[in-house]
Amino acid sequence: MNDHTAGAALEPWQWPEAHWRGLVEQVRAGRPLRPKAWEGGARVAFALSFDSDHETNELRDGGRSIGRLAWGEYGARVGVPRILRILEKAAVPATFFVPAVAALLHEDEQRRVVAEGHEVGIHGWIHELNSVLPLEAERDLMLRSADTLEKITGASPVGLRTPSWDFSPNTLRIEKEMGLLYDSSLMADEDCYELLLEGEPTGVVELPVEWVRDDAVYLMSMHRGVAVRPHTPPASVLDIFRREFDAAWEDGGLFQLTCHPHIIGYRSRIWIIEELIAHAKAKGDVWFATHADVAAFARANAA
Repeated sequence: MNDHTAGAALEPWQWPEAHWRGLVEQVRAGRPLRPKAWEGGARVAFALSFDSDHETNELRDGGRSIGRLAWGEYGARVGVPRILRILEKAAVPATFFVPAVAALLHEDEQRRVVAEGHEVGIHGWIHELNSVLPLEAERDLMLRSADTLEKITGASPVGLRTPSWDFSPNTLRIEKEMGLLYDSSLMADEDCYELLLEGEPTGVVELPVEWVRDDAVYLMSMHRGVAVRPHTPPASVLDIFRREFDAAWEDGGLFQLTCHPHIIGYRSRIWIIEELIAHAKAKGDVWFATHADVAAFARANAA
């Protein structure tokens, strides 16, 4: 029995060093990939993303609630069109991460997103949790998801955001096998970095996320089955996002934001996106780009 196997049967405080060190070293942050300047000499890169989960938030756990399925449908019926109108008016590109089942339910939406100059990235099959899947199931679902998005949009996806940012010990290995350019699920930095797999560089760029820069943390609507119903006033959410952007601007780094059409897409909230874009444009020296473009530029121009 090796140290890793032995450690699995023990309490964490009993683990041998080889076991806890092995867990930590599975996937790590490698070399930083912040360029000296962004595209066109810009001071900061602004990478806006939307996770178009739609009905899969309910389906992924075997749920059958008509009400919660309708909530997901709102994201497609109202949220995404409203977001696309704002992006068109502002001439700002974005990345939409879409579970394959959501893409199949709303094929015209995905074709419109790509036709209007935005990126569609992989976001699982049915918003499943990668960490509970065996290797072969995770690989099959990721490959099927990529194929589905390509068939619908005509564009081969180059990036992955794992559903719920849930990353298994096999996820990076599969991403490398697929030849993906980037991942956007992890949080080891605020700027892009190369991912290491068991200490070895993979060539996969991490475009890091953070709960601080996610609308769901502040604005998730109530769930009758959940006692805690967090809510932050939209003005306060804008203030947090704006401060994150301003700090990225000062650092000359990356500002990445994750939003959800079924959360940010309401009349009393969508203005957060409008105000944030207007603030960034007023500040100047900003490169608005898709996640794919940011990852490619960072990898090619790392200081």
